[in-house]
Amino acid sequence: MRHIFLINPRAGRGSGAARVLEMADRLTRRGLSCTCVVTECPGGAEEAARRLIREGNPLRLYACGGDGTLHEVVQAAAGAPNAAVTAIPLGTGNDFLKNFGPDARRFADAAELWDGDEHLLDLIDCNGRLCLTIACTGADARVAAAVDRFRRLPLGGRGSYLCAAAAVLSRPLSQRWTVSMDGTKETGDFTLVSVCNARHYGGGSTPVPEARPDDGILHAVTVRKVERRTFIRLFPAYSAGRHRDLPPDLIRVTTPKEVCIRADAPFVTCLDGECFRWREARLRLSSRKLRFFAPAGADPNATAR
Repeated sequence: MRHIFLINPRAGRGSGAARVLEMADRLTRRGLSCTCVVTECPGGAEEAARRLIREGNPLRLYACGGDGTLHEVVQAAAGAPNAAVTAIPLGTGNDFLKNFGPDARRFADAAELWDGDEHLLDLIDCNGRLCLTIACTGADARVAAAVDRFRRLPLGGRGSYLCAAAAVLSRPLSQRWTVSMDGTKETGDFTLVSVCNARHYGGGSTPVPEARPDDGILHAVTVRKVERRTFIRLFPAYSAGRHRDLPPDLIRVTTPKEVCIRADAPFVTCLDGECFRWREARLRLSSRKLRFFAPAGADPNATAR
């Protein structure tokens, strides 16, 4: 078994790479076959993982960075019989690991991971791109896209998010789409459509607390046109997962097999924090597609309710 550490040197403002190299060195001294690959550009972790998987050796791949680095490695490893994936958190978000509750902190130590338990997890397939946690389209995705602009400023993660949210709220929230759920179409003005495989995104929001990444079910959250003042008033309840307390004429949570969003103009869809622009986003379940390893006893449904 080879242990490959795919390191994003920019994650966490560049402070974590040395720590990962030290952890890999300690495992090597214990007799494990460890290799560190420092990525040089966006997409580098995916490219390196694909190359290593093609060699055919049994692999454990460690995505060392944030949710974006994990997202890249998942693209390469999903469905590969010789590769399992985990994450060592170096980034500012690491939303996927929040699904493990208090055990999330254990992912920071490779000694907890190298012989950890494997979990078969579902994924969301969006136009052929795979998503581990939540695929969001609309106001929340536009906030995620805007965050990148503010990260260049010395605001910190929370400050960047608040500035991005303010920028999005200064413009009309809704967009005109045709949304299909299992073939049933509706054309109208929507604020957001989020498809959830797991629970956490956006630095702390949990729109569907019952979502589980291993149960073969996707949850779709549809929010119709809503005024800015109403959105601000209701967002804390949405973020806290209290969708059942919100007006049913504004928000709906369903469990479709396939969701399709179409529009005349490009819109933003955010997959695990990575933003893409399309005129059509087609989302469906990719069941039990990913081998994900975690510390012994850690549960990806620890925060589910």
